Amino acid sequence: MSKLAHHAFAKMNGIGNEIIVLDLRGEKMTVSPEEARAIHAGQGLAYDQLMVLQEPASPGTDAFMRIFNNDGSESGACGNGTRCVAYMLTREGGRSTLALETRAGLLDCRKVDDLTFSVDMGPARLLWQEIPLAGPVEDTCHVHLDDVPAGLPDPAVVNMGNPHAIFFVADAHGFDLPVIGPKLEHHPMFPERVNVSLAQVLDREHILLRVWERGAGITQACGTAACATLVAAARLGLTGRKARVSLPGGDLVIEWREADGHVIMTGPVEMEFEGRFDPALFAGLPA
Repeated sequence: MSKLAHHAFAKMNGIGNEIIVLDLRGEKMTVSPEEARAIHAGQGLAYDQLMVLQEPASPGTDAFMRIFNNDGSESGACGNGTRCVAYMLTREGGRSTLALETRAGLLDCRKVDDLTFSVDMGPARLLWQEIPLAGPVEDTCHVHLDDVPAGLPDPAVVNMGNPHAIFFVADAHGFDLPVIGPKLEHHPMFPERVNVSLAQVLDREHILLRVWERGAGITQACGTAACATLVAAARLGLTGRKARVSLPGGDLVIEWREADGHVIMTGPVEMEFEGRFDPALFAGLPA
């Protein structure tokens, strides 16, 4: 039987991005891809990202976050999930700032009010090798892709801990994202797959966004996609360096800070419920 049987968890969301937070700090256990998929299949437990907290790897940090998509693959960053983790840790410790580690780097978090948090998502990575792409391109604001659906422009690409391809279109609802999303996610230009965003610039301070997430599919929100989209829009001169990004689940405020190139994401979280895993979820999995 899995060691996760009966373990406590929290089910949360960040503007509709469904998150489970699992705190394994101080415990000698990890989560396997099979266990991550089993949790997602549990009744009422379907998630977009599973945030697994482990002991910090570096002095002065509060936790290391291992991030699973619901297909069992791992992600380098999740902005909405990070805000949920920040809520859990500030709630238990009474602090207003945290430093959280991911495989993509360090994320500084700040409590704005009881249910609103800002996360420094770090610098945007803009070179083709950093995305990564399958080969060199002259301009990561305009990446030509072969065999894409009619009407889609060349995307801009940005890495915000995860690779993102952003298609700026006149109507974000004018394309069948459940159909084109998986095809573009696995396009040969993206050796590590890619998150696919349809972005509609409403004005210089407001972007409408729909996202197909690598390893999760269509979600109500994606924080790293919102960050990547604002960066791409600013590079293209479509917006300034700060804007509201509206996703199906709600709004985020994104700022691409000029002083150091870091991207700051601010938005709310919601606690749905807390519980313990039913051992039956893990039946047949290795102990």
